[in-house]
Amino acid sequence: MADEIRLDKYLWAVRIFKTRSDAAEAIRSNRVTVNGTGAKPSREVHPGDRIGVRKERVNYSYEVIDLVSSRQSAKNVPLYCRDTTPQEELDKLHAPRETIFLFRDRGTGRPTKKERRELDGLMEEMTLDGE
Repeated sequence: MADEIRLDKYLWAVRIFKTRSDAAEAIRSNRVTVNGTGAKPSREVHPGDRIGVRKERVNYSYEVIDLVSSRQSAKNVPLYCRDTTPQEELDKLHAPRETIFLFRDRGTGRPTKKERRELDGLMEEMTLDGE
């Protein structure tokens, strides 16, 4: 057990992220909060801290139980970190994704450059609305 540990290292050690650099990138991208505020990868973590992590469309919540500096096996993670994610957030993982079927008349050929831009814009709007 360590006396103090960096946030990025802790998130990696309790298997929230696969690599420490993934954890640091998520923190720098403002997808990780500690006690409701943004943080830097070098922020110190303490027992009792609440960590929020946004992955895809789900906002995960964790509570720091104890500090650990080396990567843990999955069965040991509950000794150091408690998952407090609400069920409605977890349900977003299994929510059906909307699909768009665009009909084109037979023989009209491939979309023009203008039509392709419109399609790409529509798809981008849908993914932004889904988050």
